[in-house]
Order: sequence, then structure tokens, then C-alpha cells
Amino acid sequence: MARALELATFQHGRTGQNPAVGCVILDRDGQKISEAATGDEGRPHAEQTALRRLPIGAAAGGTAYVTLEPCRERSTGEAACSQRLIDAGVARIFVAALDPHPKGSGGLSRLREAGIHIETGLMQTEATALYVDFFALHA
Repeated sequence: MARALELATFQHGRTGQNPAVGCVILDRDGQKISEAATGDEGRPHAEQTALRRLPIGAAAGGTAYVTLEPCRERSTGEAACSQRLIDAGVARIFVAALDPHPKGSGGLSRLREAGIHIETGLMQTEATALYVDFFALHA
């Protein structure tokens, strides 16, 4: 999660209205295979880029570390990050902070329903400090 937070911190202030999110993906053996942060002006999302950099099936059975709850819905109509992680076959997800935004909130429910093991709160204090302005907009 520390690396995911580094990635998010680097993009902080460069993502427009969207929060700067960091994502690190490990394979089933625990080896880092991809990482990304939210793109400039808020797109693409971190999970989307990290998964796009992998061959199909590479994340199956693996673990994702994400600084903010993967989105439930996208305003662009694209597949949500929660659905992308499900489709990639990720087995476990660690999330630092929950997303209060109406389109983000609920991503963890979708992941749980798909049978993915979820743990929240890892480095939550650091993530909350990074997202204080975003959280204030959506409180």
C-alpha cells in the first residue's frame, strides 16, 4: 500500500475533480506485476491503467492494493474499476479509504458479491490525509 500511496501522492493536484488514486497489482505468488496512478485530469483511473498494462489472465488469483475504493460506476459509461478487477480475476483487494462519491461508493459491495476477499483501512490515515479535499466535496 505504501507504493500505491506514493503513486497517488505524485499525481495529487493533477487529476482535476477526481482523486489521485494509486494501484499496485501482485500476481498469485506475491510479485509486483503492475502499478499505476490516476491519469492527468482524472482519467484513466489507476486500476484501469494497471490492468491494461498486463497480459490477459496475469492478475488472476492475485492481489490489488488501491488507495481509494474502486468505483462502482463511471460517468463516462466505461466499465467501472470494480468490474475490471472482477473480470481480471483478482482474488484479494486491500483498500486504504472508502469513496464517498455516489459513483464510487458501492464498488466494494460489487467486489464482495463476486467473492473477492477485501480488507479495508490499511494505511487509512495516510490516504485520508491525501483525500481531505475530495472527501470535503462529497461529505
